[in-house]
Amino acid sequence: MAKLVSKTYGEALFELAVEEDKVDVFMEEIAEIREVLAKNTDFAKFMNHPKILKEDKLEVLQNVFKGRIQDELTGFLTLIVTKDRYHEIDAILDYFRSEVKGYKGIGIAYVTTASALSGEQCKRIEQKLLDTTSYRQMEMHYAIDESLIGGMVIRIGDRVVDSSIKTKLNELTRQLMKIQIS
Repeated sequence: MAKLVSKTYGEALFELAVEEDKVDVFMEEIAEIREVLAKNTDFAKFMNHPKILKEDKLEVLQNVFKGRIQDELTGFLTLIVTKDRYHEIDAILDYFRSEVKGYKGIGIAYVTTASALSGEQCKRIEQKLLDTTSYRQMEMHYAIDESLIGGMVIRIGDRVVDSSIKTKLNELTRQLMKIQIS
């Protein structure tokens, strides 16, 4: 259900941004909204509190955001509070962000290696991903997992390419177990 809510509202916000030709403006302002929300955890507690009236929540929302962000975004936040969906705000904004990245041809890649990569290696990996995908730009996220032993694991969306030594050893072990059983 949560996925459906975030998708429904996130898509609506994305369509509004495209329709109003404010995709970049919305992205910037949503980043600022998220920053404000992350710094003020009491705000989320207030907005999600069941005993606080919606009217009071809407008044606070207007006081905090009116005139500081686009009227469409203020209206969108008002809608989310009115429909009792504020607890889904992070998922909705995440969905919006991923839609915008897809719209702009930006891929998000998660690269995990056994040891740190040099700047040159990172550039080559990014270029290889750009050459082999339809993306015009890549947002790269690097992580280290020593248990991989060597090689790397690359995840873009729901696609995973695992060329780690750990996986190859596990596959070899499974194959050897089949031979011993037969």
